[in-house]
Amino acid sequence: MPTQISVRGVTKARGDRLLLDGVSLTVRPGERIGIVGENGAGKSTLLNLLAGRARPDQGEVTTVAEGGAGFLAQTPHLPSDHCVGDAIDHALSELRAMERRLRDLESALDGASDTTLSEYGDLLTAYELRGGYEADARVDKAMHGLGLAHVNRARRLGSLSGGEQARLGLACLIAAAPEVMFLDEPTNHLDEGALDWLEAALLAHRGTVVAVSHDRIFLERVATAILEVDEARRAVVRYGDGYQGLLAERAAASKRWEQAYAQWCEETRRLEEFTLTTAHAVAGGRGMKDNNKMAYDRAGGRVQASVAGRVRNAQERLRRLHDDPVPKPPEPLRFTARPLVGAAGTARAAGAADTAGTAGTAGTAEDEGGGRGGGAVEGDLVTLRDVRVGDRLHVPDLTVASGHRLLIHGGNGAGKSTLLRIMAGVLEPDEGTVVRRGRIGYLAQEIPVRRPTERVLATFGKGLPLTEDEQAELLLSYGLFHPRDLHVPVGSLSAGQRRRLALARLLARPADLLLLDEPANHLALTLVEELEKALERWTGALVVVSHDRLLRRRFTGRIRRMESGRLPT
Repeated sequence: MPTQISVRGVTKARGDRLLLDGVSLTVRPGERIGIVGENGAGKSTLLNLLAGRARPDQGEVTTVAEGGAGFLAQTPHLPSDHCVGDAIDHALSELRAMERRLRDLESALDGASDTTLSEYGDLLTAYELRGGYEADARVDKAMHGLGLAHVNRARRLGSLSGGEQARLGLACLIAAAPEVMFLDEPTNHLDEGALDWLEAALLAHRGTVVAVSHDRIFLERVATAILEVDEARRAVVRYGDGYQGLLAERAAASKRWEQAYAQWCEETRRLEEFTLTTAHAVAGGRGMKDNNKMAYDRAGGRVQASVAGRVRNAQERLRRLHDDPVPKPPEPLRFTARPLVGAAGTARAAGAADTAGTAGTAGTAEDEGGGRGGGAVEGDLVTLRDVRVGDRLHVPDLTVASGHRLLIHGGNGAGKSTLLRIMAGVLEPDEGTVVRRGRIGYLAQEIPVRRPTERVLATFGKGLPLTEDEQAELLLSYGLFHPRDLHVPVGSLSAGQRRRLALARLLARPADLLLLDEPANHLALTLVEELEKALERWTGALVVVSHDRLLRRRFTGRIRRMESGRLPT
């Protein structure tokens, strides 16, 4: 099968940070490729390289698309003084030009030369293959499917919201039907109905689709293959069979790691035992035959030399194993609930956010009676009565008790993050009362850097009653960082790495209640899968804000939609 997109030895840096190093890959015609990876790993950079919107520092990228290529940026840049109709005409400009040329040729067909007839025939075929006659109908269909049916074509672009502009750009691109579509986070700003429509439209597209996405359901339904941008290796790894292929290969790789570690441990144990015991069993206690001491001594010497040689070989092999050890595989992620150790005291109505290095990672409200060593609190953990925050939030009554599980979703600006900040004690309400009991672990949606020069290990371990070596061992056990990362300044971390650090801080501190604001944001999708499993095992109370469709589908507990700062009962 021919290659539509070819990448050979591509290296690309952003500033002084190397994103891609010697990357090579191919995309075949008709494939639907999903590009995944942590925030900041270089997904959008790779997409721009494939689309020809950026040039590699080294290597080459070749894209062959006779039927045209279209690009949807994550944030479309549309002139505010233009109208919706102008944006549509611009998106369909190639088809409009083809149509004008067809009209010109049609007017000269009588007595036309063979060259003109050939040009007309080729152009008509290309126009029909691009669906030129149905282009305007596709625009109307796309506008309706993406929730823009109410938008008049004479409306100024500047009057559209950011979400409306993004959906308009997507509608125009799909209506233009280029042979190759490059999409950067196309599911942003879409509701359930629009998501279903988009997925169906891309499945029906006869060309090639390359899309950066964090939406696992979108990837499951649309992608035939996955390109994962590996931030640590500065590489791109291809997985066949779509998103499930990625998960299957990652599971197999994890199993191989566990087996390799077990084999390393067993061989190391066996060699250590051999070198410690074998050298002491050198022909001792053998009786002499025929009282021939000379022969006895010669035989014993040979045995000793043979054993000594085997011991030296074993010691050398053992040295090599210790010089190149197989690291221990990380344990499954696990949030720690505080143990029940008797009656719990009444807690302060506090909940100060963690201010170490990265803020908002682990807000706490602790027992007055038990402090950090106290037992779990039973009963109501957070209670809100007639709480208001300006016009952003109004909660007449909300209680979260021990063991309760609540997922909150809704559109941007619905008040979800404000609600969690109030529950965590990071923000105080303008009106109403908030009562908190027990220890609260809080993961904020955005992780600002407050101490950029502080090292990763220092930020992680702040407040933990552990030695530095114990802190390092604990952090590495989660599999979220490599040993080389422990002394990197927090300010140089990517958004995905900052998110992992915040998650690690939360994992290290027992809690009664977890408040998680968009926990899947900025993380690699395989880590999101691990995080979901950890939340399934969590026995304490949980309130999670998430727009992730798959997390919502799998969630066991109450699910409530928040709108205009209100949480319906």
